[in-house]
Amino acid sequence: MAEPAVIIAARRTPIARLDGELAALGAEALAATVIRALLDEVGAAPDAVDDVIFATAAGPGGNLARRAALDAGLAVSVPGLTVDRQCGGGLDAIVLACRLVEAGAGDLYIAGGVESASSSPLRRDASPDEGARGRRFFPRRMFAGGGHDDPGMAESAETIAAEWAVSRSRQDEHAARSHARAVAASGAGRFDDEIAPCAAPGPDGSREVRRDSCPRPTLTAERLARFPAVVSPQGTVTAGNASQIADGAAAVLVASASLARRLGRSGLRHAGSATAGVDPRLCGIGGVDAVRLLAVRAPGFRLAEVRQVAFTEAFASQTLATIDELGLDERLVNPAGGAIALGHPWGASGAVQVVRLHADLVGAQARPQPADGLALAAIAGGMGTAAWFTAVGA
Repeated sequence: MAEPAVIIAARRTPIARLDGELAALGAEALAATVIRALLDEVGAAPDAVDDVIFATAAGPGGNLARRAALDAGLAVSVPGLTVDRQCGGGLDAIVLACRLVEAGAGDLYIAGGVESASSSPLRRDASPDEGARGRRFFPRRMFAGGGHDDPGMAESAETIAAEWAVSRSRQDEHAARSHARAVAASGAGRFDDEIAPCAAPGPDGSREVRRDSCPRPTLTAERLARFPAVVSPQGTVTAGNASQIADGAAAVLVASASLARRLGRSGLRHAGSATAGVDPRLCGIGGVDAVRLLAVRAPGFRLAEVRQVAFTEAFASQTLATIDELGLDERLVNPAGGAIALGHPWGASGAVQVVRLHADLVGAQARPQPADGLALAAIAGGMGTAAWFTAVGA
């Protein structure tokens, strides 16, 4: 019988800068770290999981989810599925697991995302118009086809800044606030319970990595104002008001409501979700259409009642445009900092948002009263995903 889906545990690795502390760990190792942490927390048997669903945007191939599940010690009877929705993939993997529970396909799923940008492969141009020697290597495939514009995310962010009239100063102020929030949250131990430490190999043996490396306490709006624009000299998008490319993984345990009760676990109930398509030229605004579609498909959803919004903050311009367009209270969006401060491990970032909601709404330091949370991602290629979760007791 179909049941509600409840996220009963949520963990992530530390998030590290590109070529930083986690660079020697591949995507499989990062994913396996959070899988083991989830199983240890709940005490689940290695064969208790119905499936493992992981997203990656620029991963190594070879069905990463299956490889990570086996590396984590899951039974060979547990399958794995790897999905790609670019920077929304981790969130979509979780939504898929929730939908499978709600459809009665199983009782327990591990779902999330991972990115090892430091070890992501280059791709080779397969164009038949050039000889083999003339083919080039490049970091990404096209995000959009069919003759549509296919801008990079920074170019799209610049277009959004212009069309939504988001000033450079406002972007810098938002970026500085993101760093300040993340630094304060880390200092207060707010991330401690959600982080699964990583054993990172090095020349002198392995060392344990427990903390995020991207937040910078000295980045003020005044300092950010000195950064040069990255798209055009007259532009407003800079390396300072954009997210940092990063390595990391995040995942959750999705259980049926009856299993959650048997285990005595509180959690986040999946209350509804939607994915929408938008003009690829404005890919960073996809979250707006996703929220509006969610409101249609989930009649009980009320944006005004949401207590926290976890948004994949790839660029300040698209974050602020989304806040403006939806009329969000900026204080409720990424209250412990977003990807501008924490880093943006592409395929993992959507899952990081759900981990953050779980920690803040039902974790050890959460508010005692029930609350609604919204996980939100804008996605390369012109898409957005919004997922509505409600905190529930054991």
